[in-house]
Amino acid sequence: MKPIKLSVLLMVVLSLACSTSTIIPTPRASIAAPGTVLFQDDFSSPASGWERMLADEGIMDYDAGGYRILVNSLQTNFWSTPHQDFSDVRMEVDTGKLAGPDENRIGLICRSNGNDYYFFIISSDGYFGMGLYSGGQAVLLGQGEMQSSSNINKGLAVNHLRADCAGNTLTFYVNGFQIAQAQDSTLTTGDVGLLAGTFATPGVDIVFDNFVVLMP
Repeated sequence: MKPIKLSVLLMVVLSLACSTSTIIPTPRASIAAPGTVLFQDDFSSPASGWERMLADEGIMDYDAGGYRILVNSLQTNFWSTPHQDFSDVRMEVDTGKLAGPDENRIGLICRSNGNDYYFFIISSDGYFGMGLYSGGQAVLLGQGEMQSSSNINKGLAVNHLRADCAGNTLTFYVNGFQIAQAQDSTLTTGDVGLLAGTFATPGVDIVFDNFVVLMP
């Protein structure tokens, strides 16, 4: 088992065009049936609202019909959001490693207020973690360290991630299997998004596709 290290984060805030076409925003206050699509993006349009960044530290941008996050800094997370606002959500995405170390972070976030958020992450060497980043500190929920799971496809293989933020219950699924669940009431509403990060080796290069947010 490996400890999680989320103490160093880089937040990028850029001014972007409003989302179009594939995005179906639903106001947080509206009532929707379970399974209703609240938001979706296949990243075919670079005007759909996600961060676009090119710097020495890395890249966040649309790329070949997906969304790419490259992290060149050590012990650093990049995360990107489509600038939405939800309370209860079920998020799903397909993701894979393009290059870089298997010791990495790949995942989803929910209820982000720009500083704090819940995170659901895997690594390409088969580990997972779920927790809360708040006040500059990351705390795993329901586990003391990142733990291994045979349900995680390793290396360059694609994984399908699902994270449910429903009331005080947080649930994490990988490739259709539930791997973690915990209770926490710190955050109640906020943005959804994608995250990639490094441990001791730079060059983590991750692609995401088929991002969807549903009513849980």
